[in-house]
Parts: sequence; structure tokens; C-alpha cells
Amino acid sequence: MRDPYAVLGVSRSASEKDIKSAYRKLAKKYHPDQNPDDPTAHAKFAEATNAYDLLNDKAKRAQFDRGEIDADGNPKFAGFGAGGFGGGAAHGARSTQGGFSAEDILKEFMSGFGGQPRGGGGPGRGPTGGGQWDPFAGTATGTGGRGSMKGDDIVVNATISLEDAHKRASIPVRMPSGKVLSVKLPDKVEEGQQIRLKGQGSPSPFGEDGDALVTIRFEKNKQFRRDGADLRTDVSITLYEAVLGAKVRVPTLDGSVELNLPPGVDTSKALRLKGKGLYGNGDLYVNLRVVLPAGGDPDLEALARFMRDQKPYSVRD
Repeated sequence: MRDPYAVLGVSRSASEKDIKSAYRKLAKKYHPDQNPDDPTAHAKFAEATNAYDLLNDKAKRAQFDRGEIDADGNPKFAGFGAGGFGGGAAHGARSTQGGFSAEDILKEFMSGFGGQPRGGGGPGRGPTGGGQWDPFAGTATGTGGRGSMKGDDIVVNATISLEDAHKRASIPVRMPSGKVLSVKLPDKVEEGQQIRLKGQGSPSPFGEDGDALVTIRFEKNKQFRRDGADLRTDVSITLYEAVLGAKVRVPTLDGSVELNLPPGVDTSKALRLKGKGLYGNGDLYVNLRVVLPAGGDPDLEALARFMRDQKPYSVRD
């Protein structure tokens, strides 16, 4: 990821309020719901979200400002010791000669070879965790065995339905290259959760490809409104069903169920179906809506006038 301050367009001295305000503007501009056919907007939304997550964490922001971690939250490369690559200085030390850090020098070495070293190790260690880094061959040699530079990870957004999340469905995910992958959703997936697809990121000229990070977003549902693990839905009923009672079909994420309405049901209160919420962790709340006959009805109007004149009652304070 790029510098999180640059991503959000704020200075390093920005307050928490400034950071939140900048993120809100970008989230509104690039939200997947506003740009369903623009994969670049989806990537920018994910990038802004990741930048905000880092800067919103006081501890991580401080570590980033001190140069201890990179924009992805990973520890930075250790510096050179007196012995050069993998030399005798303590792990984590930096070269002070000439004002260059170890990372700067590695960047200079690798600028002519299509990229920068990635992964665990550091300048004295290979990307597989041991041995010494050979910047000209792009591989690690020595005790860590033979490894290769990994390609960049990419971030892709996937907008899913509550139904697909509930049943752990396999969903199609389109990569920036245009390739479509079938991705199995994990159990009880949450908004903003990332699914790592090994080797589906940017290719590497030296071997191992990067990964794809699929960020999950929930689409707006036509039948259900989500409140954490609870769901809410509206069900229309007739006037005589409300007065006399009835059995009505109610949609759930597991299919329709039959709900018994008692005579004179109180439509101002939602009826709860326990355990029928998302993943079975929450409940389903059913709001009843009394619908009158279309175009009016003379008999119903006569009954209403009779009740108004002979049997009035109050429903408002």
C-alpha cells in the first residue's frame, strides 16, 4: 500500500478528526455501491480503508511514523551491520554512513531489476527467512535455501448478499486482469473481512506470484434490514387478518416459514422469530403492515363510520 497519509490526502500532523473526515470523503466517493462497474474505484476504496485502519490505530500510527513498520503494517527491513550484508551488527541496526538506511540501499540495488525485495528477512537474510540476499540474482542463498521475490498483493472488493453469506456460498470474483474466480465464503463472514487467495496477485519475474486479498462488502437487501446478527423484515397483512388472526408466510434466510397471528394482533410491535437471524446467531423481527383494499370499499367505509360514531377508541396520546 502507498503511504497512508498520501492515500487519505492528509499531513503527518493531521488530527484524528482530520483523518476520519478525509476517509469519509473518500469512502463516499469510491464506495462499491456507488461504483458497481468500476474495479478501480473498488481498489481505491479498499486502499483508503486500509490506510484509515492503520492511522486510526494509535500504536500502529506511532510505529509507522517512527519507521518501524511499512504501510501494510509489516516490520521494516533491518539495517546493515559492520559486516555488510548479514554482517555482525545487531539485528535491526541501520547504517549511519552517508545518511542511507538499509532499505534505501536495497531500493538502489533493485531499481534496475523490476522491483524491490519483499517479505520477511531483511538485507542480511533471504525472503524465506535465512541465508543471504543476492540482489542481482533476485534469490536467497545459504542456510535459508533457494527462494524468490514475491509479486505484489492486490486488493479486490466483492459485494455479496446476505443469503450467500448465510449459506457459505461460492461467489464469482473478477480480478483486475478480467479473470473470474469462484471463491468459497468462510463461515460467518463479516463486513470488511479479507479472504486471501494464494498466488492470485501480481506476477513476479523471479518466481512466486503475489496474493489477492478479497474484501467482503454486504449489498443492500430487498427483504431484510441487518442490525448486527438480527434481521428485520416487513410483511403485509389484510385488515381482517389483523382483526381475526391468520397464518401468514414469512421469508427467512433459510426459506419461508409460517407465522401464527393471534386475533387483534398489535401491529405496532414487531414479532420475533428466535434464531432466524444471520448465521442463526440473531433473531428475525417481523413488522406487520395492514393494507386496505385497493380503490376503497363501501362496506368497509360504513363499518368505519359506525365504529367512529358508536365505538370510538384512542390510539394516540
